[in-house]
Amino acid sequence: MGILNITPDSFSDGGLFTEVESAVKHAKKMMAAGVDIIDIGGESTRPGSDSVAEAQQIVRVVPIIKAIRKQLSDTVLISIDTTISGVANAALKAGANIVNDISAGQSDAAMFKLVSKREVPIILMHKKGTPKTMQENPSYEEVVSEVVESLMTSVEEALEAGIKKHNIAIDPGIGFGKRREDNINLLAHLEDIVKMGYPVLLGTSRKRFMGSLCSVSSPKSLGTATAVTTALGIMAGVKIFRVHDVEENRQAADVAWAIKQAKEHSAF
Repeated sequence: MGILNITPDSFSDGGLFTEVESAVKHAKKMMAAGVDIIDIGGESTRPGSDSVAEAQQIVRVVPIIKAIRKQLSDTVLISIDTTISGVANAALKAGANIVNDISAGQSDAAMFKLVSKREVPIILMHKKGTPKTMQENPSYEEVVSEVVESLMTSVEEALEAGIKKHNIAIDPGIGFGKRREDNINLLAHLEDIVKMGYPVLLGTSRKRFMGSLCSVSSPKSLGTATAVTTALGIMAGVKIFRVHDVEENRQAADVAWAIKQAKEHSAF
């Protein structure tokens, strides 16, 4: 899953792809690098960010979704990264296929109804608080079990709303209301998320906690660190990787997948 932020203030690539021409060019580049899904969002959810109104998100993302659908292959999937059902609905009408909701349906009660009615996949993410406040002293007693429990509650709510099981994926929400040690513990126990029985999305791309481990301050310098987590995620059974640097992570995923297959089919 390649990230295409149509925002002026995203932490790593804000302002780079706000115009249709630049966005389509970047989508084409990601497709050439082996992307399967393009994740388009019109609101930054970096720590400390402010919310963006429904109408503004629609103005940002719909023309670009339409342009990608018109100019590029119909085979690439498009996900809309939003917590607002009105934005999701407009994006789906424009050609999006998937809803990526970081609030897991909690921000807008109409989101699950929309997804159920349209019979499209939805990604449910775990987070604490809002992007504006989520990094203000988050705490857990046991982060892995708490995230699993919270995600299971979100899944149950989605099922109760009529969303089919095969249309649900989950995301542990790396960096969303988590300390460095929480992120590391979740990465160390990805198998516990996978064991829930739903496709897992991992979103570590260029995130600050990795920079603190590598003594790197620039998010754009964390492509290699991200690729390491992608390889680890493949070995743990993760299915979707949301990344900025598609080529590097495609390579990491392909090599790790070959190793994983060899291990699973080994007689030793």
